[in-house]
Amino acid sequence: MSSQALRLFRRLGASPSGRWLFAKLICRRAPYFASIAPRVEVLEPGRCIVQIRDRRAVRNHIGSVHAIALCNMAELAGGLATDATIPDSMRWIPKGMTVRYVAKAHGTMTATATVPTVADAAAAQELQARVEVRDIGNAVVFEADIAMWVSPRKR
Repeated sequence: MSSQALRLFRRLGASPSGRWLFAKLICRRAPYFASIAPRVEVLEPGRCIVQIRDRRAVRNHIGSVHAIALCNMAELAGGLATDATIPDSMRWIPKGMTVRYVAKAHGTMTATATVPTVADAAAAQELQARVEVRDIGNAVVFEADIAMWVSPRKR
């Protein structure tokens, strides 16, 4: 069975207004993500695509998108991709994140997260969520590897 987030996205994600509502509901559940005003464009097992607009609230002192806004975006995309990938009998939590700031980030940012399938649904394990953030010109500006600790849910 698929995760609650994936089921909700499948119900709402076909239209722009539905994707907007989905992002609002995710931000209500995890309020810190609201600081970047994300839009979830794609959510499917193994992959999630999130966008944020370049606006004053996410900029740093030099006028580019702030590094921590990019980290926040990567964690959201990686977390949703993980949630959509693992069996419903499992849970996840970020364990660590390694990031690389490749270039100054200007304009709309698009994060694409990919997650491998779970090797053993009965055993705790670490999955690597790989996130790449591109600018409006499709240039990579940020990369992240997020260690996700995945384990069976307690009954």
